[in-house]
Amino acid sequence: MLLDETHAVRTGTPDDATPGAAGGPPASGRRRVLGLAVSGLALLIVWAALIAPNHPRRLEPGTLAQFPLELLVVVAVAVLLPVTPRRVLAVVVGALLGVLLVLKVLDLGFFTAFDRPFDLIYDWGYAGIGVETLRDAVGDSRADVAVVLAVIGVVALLVLPVLALVRLTRVAAGRPGRVLHLTAALAVVWLVLRLLGSPVASTQATAFAAREVRSVETSLRDHDVLARLIARDRFKATPGDRLLTGLRGKDVLLVFVESYGRVAVQGSSFAPGVDAALDRGDAQLRAAGFSARSAFLTSPTFGGISWLAHATMQTGVWADRRRRYDQLVHTNRLTLSSAFKRAGWRSVGLMPQNKRAWPEGHSFYHYDAIYDRRNVGYRGPRFGLPSMPDQFALLALQRRELARRHRPPLFAEIDLVSSHAPWTRIPQLVPWDEVGDGSVFDRLPVQTPAVAAGADDGDRRRAAYGRSIEYSLSALVSFVRTYGDKDLVLVVLGDHQPATTVSGEGAGHDVPVSIIARDPKVLDRIAPWGFDGGLRPGPHAPVWRMDAFRDRFLTAFGSG
Repeated sequence: MLLDETHAVRTGTPDDATPGAAGGPPASGRRRVLGLAVSGLALLIVWAALIAPNHPRRLEPGTLAQFPLELLVVVAVAVLLPVTPRRVLAVVVGALLGVLLVLKVLDLGFFTAFDRPFDLIYDWGYAGIGVETLRDAVGDSRADVAVVLAVIGVVALLVLPVLALVRLTRVAAGRPGRVLHLTAALAVVWLVLRLLGSPVASTQATAFAAREVRSVETSLRDHDVLARLIARDRFKATPGDRLLTGLRGKDVLLVFVESYGRVAVQGSSFAPGVDAALDRGDAQLRAAGFSARSAFLTSPTFGGISWLAHATMQTGVWADRRRRYDQLVHTNRLTLSSAFKRAGWRSVGLMPQNKRAWPEGHSFYHYDAIYDRRNVGYRGPRFGLPSMPDQFALLALQRRELARRHRPPLFAEIDLVSSHAPWTRIPQLVPWDEVGDGSVFDRLPVQTPAVAAGADDGDRRRAAYGRSIEYSLSALVSFVRTYGDKDLVLVVLGDHQPATTVSGEGAGHDVPVSIIARDPKVLDRIAPWGFDGGLRPGPHAPVWRMDAFRDRFLTAFGSG
């Protein structure tokens, strides 16, 4: 169209002399201006698709100043091709650009939420879970609107680069000589900048595509790598009478505190409040005869997808991706829960956020019973995304398991969820004998953390996160003080750090871990670990990968 418009101007067609409405510019002139604007927009879209970063840290003005070699190559090739091959080239390359742009946007989201890139092969499976979580958080109607807008956005990202490149190559083909001279000159400039080491000379799109291909290859090879790792299990054939001999007769609770990361206790605006809660809890536990030792574990996940941390902690296998988790839970790898069960404990799982059958709980973790939001008898309100207060979940375990007479010792994994994002409603602790069926929480105001005047949404979010962690830890300490006895042992840890909107960039994956017991012999067995005393690990406390915990725990407590 741009070429036709130019021809009309040069040959003096009647349009050239016809004034526009209200004495404006000629219609052909308006069309020419519009054509130039559309071509400029097409160039901008292609340019942006080529240089768009895939990591939030690279969203800065300097990144937008890149000069992509790929643009020069595509335009030069298109100019030399006949019409039909040129169009095919524009459609194919534009489609590839659209796919790369979608993957970059997904990477941006995953780096922000989970501190890792999107897995092209396996992470699509999280779409359903994400929509379900969104429905729980904001309601069905808002979630539906968000899904529709997301679909429209994806379609736009896929289609716009195709239309833009078709337009750009067609305009360039209308002036082949001028365009080839210009691209040759720009290629020389690009080469000089590259030789000088300037980051402006970019092949970012090519490098990104190559990384995606290598990532897919790694994903496909990882199945065999993980299979060999799973098979190497030194405790796989250990008989029950030689497992966990140092914990005979103890009730052992493995407690995950949602989003309880290192930032909660160190280096953040909300850490002083959490530290104060831990120090109070320490004093209260000591008064009740309990002691604690604490350190850090490096979680395989960040910002969410908690079940990856649960599986890693229980199996001693690094499950940092969905593909690894799916493969792992279909094997006979020994979990902590199945080790305790083999050694004579009753093994249960308390997952208050779950609302449907979970086959892996029986087939892989070998729980004798699983408690979730459907069967714990909660009749109170929701607290944002969390389905019930941690206090009620802990009391449900006490009622259904710990308070039973003439029972075997208990092993339980407990997932506390009151500190789950978005931290909009934080419950209050009430006397344990008033909890009932949870309806008491309908009559209590939710907690609102205090923030300074003029605080922005980020400050409020961080303050609310800190307050939610204080609540979860306080509820746990109160539970131990109220119902704990000499045979209670707890392993308390975070599943992952909160998202980068709370943690900040580069926060790492470390989470606190504490061992709590009244029997001093329990803590004597882990003395060689060098953990810090108390519930609050110091800045120089030991740091292990989470997959190292299972074997060290089984070894320390007498498994042969």
